Amino acid sequence: MEFTLLMWAIVNGVMIGSIYGLIALGWVLIYKCSSVLNLAMGELTLIGAYLCLSIYTYLVEVSFPFPFVSALILTLLASIIMGVLTERIFLDRLIGEPILTVIMVTVGLMFVFRGIVGLVWSTDTRIFDPPVFSMEYFEIGGVIIEHVYLWSFLAAMSLWVIFYVFFKYTSWGLSMQATADDEMAALSLGISARFVYSAAWVIAFMTAAVGGTFLGAKNGLNISVGELSLLVLPAVVLGGLNSIPGAIVGGITIGVLQELSGFLLDPYFPGGVKDTAPYVFMIIFLLFKPYGLWGWVRIERV
Repeated sequence: MEFTLLMWAIVNGVMIGSIYGLIALGWVLIYKCSSVLNLAMGELTLIGAYLCLSIYTYLVEVSFPFPFVSALILTLLASIIMGVLTERIFLDRLIGEPILTVIMVTVGLMFVFRGIVGLVWSTDTRIFDPPVFSMEYFEIGGVIIEHVYLWSFLAAMSLWVIFYVFFKYTSWGLSMQATADDEMAALSLGISARFVYSAAWVIAFMTAAVGGTFLGAKNGLNISVGELSLLVLPAVVLGGLNSIPGAIVGGITIGVLQELSGFLLDPYFPGGVKDTAPYVFMIIFLLFKPYGLWGWVRIERV
């Protein structure tokens, strides 16, 4: 029985960790392209999730076929618009300015976006009604898995494949990677930095929206979903702020660590261990690997 519960914790950790990895992908892309740590990532998650909920509720009322899938697609399209507008209005003028200035702007965006969420949707917990996923469980090898976790995992895997193809085989994706690797060289080849930064924010909005939607479909939506998405930070640190594969591996690792700490330590230290363990791990990990597993080591000549 204990082994079955242990496997349940690991499997569920992998599945929820895939959502963390998806959100971490947006965080990493913005950092790779502009060296900016986007502290408003949790609020991007909130806005995307609430928008999807509103669209889903409307489509259910008008009896639109496949309301959740349709709502998710429309939310991704809206994310493109929101990403472009955010970059153009708030960040475009800051290209070439000190990094600390841009980071402080993302702090301001964090409070602005959170205020918009409270103003438009209030701070009360809202649920997807009717529920998107069946409340029934299914069993694989004695391990019980919830439908929401399985579909979250499949959605995250699908988006990872799409983004892999995008970055590997499309001119836009290659342009983004070139700018991330060497901005001056990319600019000399005629690559538009404005396009690259806008594309990074668009992808950040899209990944955050999908991650927030699945988190909300599990437990309902409220302000805490934005705080929960901060668990992405240990995932990003673990994989390395510059590494896209690291974001994926880091997200899954943090998801498993979170579930295992809850399973193994909660009986001895009730309350808060599950949410605290990733940050404790992050602090200890940084002492030995400051750049993460695949982060770029910065060497400066003196």
